[in-house]
Amino acid sequence: MARNNKAEADPSKEFEQIALEAGRVFTPATPVNEKELFAGRMEQIRRTVDAINTRGQHVVIFGERGVGKTSLGNVLSSKLTAPGSVVLAPRINCDTTDDFASLWRKIFSQVELIQQKRAVGFQGKASPVFVVASEGLPKKITPEDVRKVLSRLSDNNIVFAIFDEFDRLEDQKARRTMADTIKLLSDHDIRATVIVIGVADTVDDLIAEHQSIERALVQIQMPRMSLSELNEILNKGTARLGMKIVDAVKNEISMLSQGLPHYAHLLGLHASRQALDSHVMEIGIDHVKDAIASAVRDTQQSLQSDYRKATTSPQKDNIYAQVLLACALAMPDDFGYFAAASVRGPLSGVMGKNYEIPSFAKHLNDFCQTGRGAVLKKSGVKHKFRYRFSNPLMQPLIIMKGLIDGRIDATALEPTNN
Repeated sequence: MARNNKAEADPSKEFEQIALEAGRVFTPATPVNEKELFAGRMEQIRRTVDAINTRGQHVVIFGERGVGKTSLGNVLSSKLTAPGSVVLAPRINCDTTDDFASLWRKIFSQVELIQQKRAVGFQGKASPVFVVASEGLPKKITPEDVRKVLSRLSDNNIVFAIFDEFDRLEDQKARRTMADTIKLLSDHDIRATVIVIGVADTVDDLIAEHQSIERALVQIQMPRMSLSELNEILNKGTARLGMKIVDAVKNEISMLSQGLPHYAHLLGLHASRQALDSHVMEIGIDHVKDAIASAVRDTQQSLQSDYRKATTSPQKDNIYAQVLLACALAMPDDFGYFAAASVRGPLSGVMGKNYEIPSFAKHLNDFCQTGRGAVLKKSGVKHKFRYRFSNPLMQPLIIMKGLIDGRIDATALEPTNN
């Protein structure tokens, strides 16, 4: 009998290859930078693009940490085209050591200019030479210096400069000077756009003296993502992998994510790999259960530590874990804040009996103290306090732990139960 030397295909290797690709499609640790995988945010994109296309307008994008502001900034250049124009979109991350000069020096160092350099001799021909736009800038950069460079860059080009993580900038003078720069660019009708992105409740928190530039500033709040937007993340990711996902599974992952794309990516990654490890191409409900356990295990150690601080007590009958779970289930406003009254219903559901505010008011206050990890922040005045999670990523973690511990089931995630 003749021997067949052709190696048979190994199905397990094919599934393993797709599992590796899943790590490039679902990216919980990094912002999305590929336009085909970017989901939702059409209103915010349109408003930003409209501002870029409108002379004299600049943009501030603000919102909670983890809602996808950086991802939006990453894909903006793919949304802008104009015949005969080049899109110049330098983007930097601000840090605590930056001042006004260092911010713009970093921006301009990402852009090249073409200069004509004449050869030696009277007959020498000029030849193009590429130099970075930051070359030749003075040590102390002023708004006028910025205006001159941007004016030159914007000649026949679409130019916008993105300053991400602007909230990390501690230099208040730099914030004020940035506001002055925006006003100067607007007043001189420079066809270049400044885009400031950061964690903030309001624009006042992000840019000093913004009232003087209010007419020039398009203020775009980034709320948490809707269920349909989170579903789009899962649809695009699984389609790229050639996989399918059951609608009920998709909805559960989206509800667990609490509007945060990080968790949609994290659970999408683990759920797809659970399915692939079982050698199937459709993600089912059992794969999500295992994915939740994996997601909790892989959550940042700092969040795990703060959760333990918040819920650990020497008293066996304490209800810290249950109250914190009820806070995670409480319906927040657009800025992530919730009132004590919003905790009452979820806590009663978790405990199986009615609870009134006085029975857990102390717990809410304790959660705002360093001794319990300061997992909540409090604002307002007595009897009208509002609370929110110091780190929004804590909220889905608490809910997933509640599911694992059996304190709630998936029905607690329904909006009507919040």
